[in-house]
Amino acid sequence: MEALTHEGEGVVREGKTAFVIGALPEERVRFRRTHRHRQHDQAQLIEVLEPSPARVSPRCAHFGTCGGCALQHLAPDAQLEAKQTELRDSFERLGQVSPKSWLPPLRGPVWSYRRRARLGARFVTKKGRVVVGFRERLAPYVADVQRCEVLAPPVGELISPLAAMLNGLSIRERLPQIEIAVADNAVALVLRVLEPPSAADLVRLREFAAAHSVRLYLQPRGLHSIHPLDAPADAPAPLEYRLSRFDLRLQFAPTDFVQINGPVNEALVARAVDLLGLESNSVVLDLYCGIGNFTLALARTAAKVVGVEGDASLVQRARDNARLNALDNVEFHAADLGQALEPQTPWLHHRYTHVLLDPPRAGAAAVLPVIARLEPRGLLYISCHPGSLARDAGLLVNQHGMSLLAAGVLDMFPHTTHFESMALLGPATRTQGAA
Repeated sequence: MEALTHEGEGVVREGKTAFVIGALPEERVRFRRTHRHRQHDQAQLIEVLEPSPARVSPRCAHFGTCGGCALQHLAPDAQLEAKQTELRDSFERLGQVSPKSWLPPLRGPVWSYRRRARLGARFVTKKGRVVVGFRERLAPYVADVQRCEVLAPPVGELISPLAAMLNGLSIRERLPQIEIAVADNAVALVLRVLEPPSAADLVRLREFAAAHSVRLYLQPRGLHSIHPLDAPADAPAPLEYRLSRFDLRLQFAPTDFVQINGPVNEALVARAVDLLGLESNSVVLDLYCGIGNFTLALARTAAKVVGVEGDASLVQRARDNARLNALDNVEFHAADLGQALEPQTPWLHHRYTHVLLDPPRAGAAAVLPVIARLEPRGLLYISCHPGSLARDAGLLVNQHGMSLLAAGVLDMFPHTTHFESMALLGPATRTQGAA
């Protein structure tokens, strides 16, 4: 067994390559080929003959069936090593570039860390009850789980009680998913309802919310339709999380994007500020800024920070967060960063000393030429997809004359094959390593 695929499958290269679910590098295994393809076959693990030193017993009883995790059988340190190897290989293969130095990985809790999630809910006729969980790993069904080891408390322990409550609703077959948001000050569950709950349903929902100290929201249509189960006389405090080092509070709505691992996010923001090495006269452009997660922390040091985001509702949330934290050296703009930007775009006319960007999985190819023309002293690229980061870093180095100073991974999603990574770039003439 030589390596892991992007999906966490073991790679066997004896004869035709086979991807074996559940196998690990450095193991001898018996397996059966189940699906044949032109370049490789999918295979089922039958027996581990010689286990890897990094193999551990999964904590979760549902591991292997539930698709929420793929690597619980691999020790956390080995997971990080595999992710660092994938990032290194991506830079070399896709970007034809290598950083001058590697940053130590950012770590955090590996259990009970996930504060944002989307769970499926389904009434299963053969079982005669509702099941709640992530999708199964190898089938398009909702995994029948009783608890979750990676969801932040108290939600990890609420899977079974939640399923039991939903099973008693008249609309149990018309409630397909639940969005979860665990804030520092509250827990929110957004129920997607395809039919209005009955009066009896509302009673049961209220009892569940009170018993477990959670806020329930209903979503009958699109995101715009989300509303609290009940409209209280005094509106509840908004959901929020803190960035303690920067004395910041950031408020967000239950379905807003926030980084799912709170402690790792706090460490990420701190590292971002440190790597950019801002001074009191620095002017920073923060692209894909969301609710201001990086923008406001950067503003604690820089003279001015401009945040840009494609979702107008998040832009408004970012402005509200700036006011909440009494920051007047920030401004926010809505713009489609997936398209080439017009040269006359007003916020492009500042003389930026630094740029930070945290794009979606597809990367930031459309804005790279604009970034390069700004000629920033420092550019920090944060990504949830190593392939798009490597591709874009290669373009910035090989086509736009920048230098890849440092890169590293963040353990944002333990026990999954996903990970965050970052790359620090600067002018090609800069020779010193990253701070």
